[in-house]
Amino acid sequence: MSTLSQAEAAAFLYREALFLNSGDYDAWLALYTADCLFWMPAWRDDGTPTDDPERELSLIYYRGRRNLEDRIQRIRSGFSAASVVMPRVAHMIGNVLTDPVDDVRVRLDSSFIVNVHDVRTKRDHAYFGRYEHELRLENGGWKISRKIIRLMNDVVPTMLDVYGV
Repeated sequence: MSTLSQAEAAAFLYREALFLNSGDYDAWLALYTADCLFWMPAWRDDGTPTDDPERELSLIYYRGRRNLEDRIQRIRSGFSAASVVMPRVAHMIGNVLTDPVDDVRVRLDSSFIVNVHDVRTKRDHAYFGRYEHELRLENGGWKISRKIIRLMNDVVPTMLDVYGV
């Protein structure tokens, strides 16, 4: 059975955060499987998140790495209003727990805070919540097959994007 220690799992998540913080989107995309799910559900009410991205509102929803690649292309193109001037971001991740699923999959739960500085408006905002990753062993390395972002403070004063949560 392939295993991923808690320290290795945390290092994996820290690396993903570093790629987003530094704008290394090619390295970030390389962490994802071709059939990945990247999803940030909305809240149905004060205590109930949506649970079906195909039928209910989502704050962010991409199925497949190709869709993430398309989003990164729009960010780089200059045609994305959210990214004309890239905000400065810093991800902090903690409380990383691992839960092996089988020989080739492991689930990770963690908490996050992402500080965002919007250069255009000179305003700061902190998003916080929980990440639920599922990693799959592919070609000898771990890849993200699923990332669910449970945003706890969903009153969003600025635009949300993949690099800012």
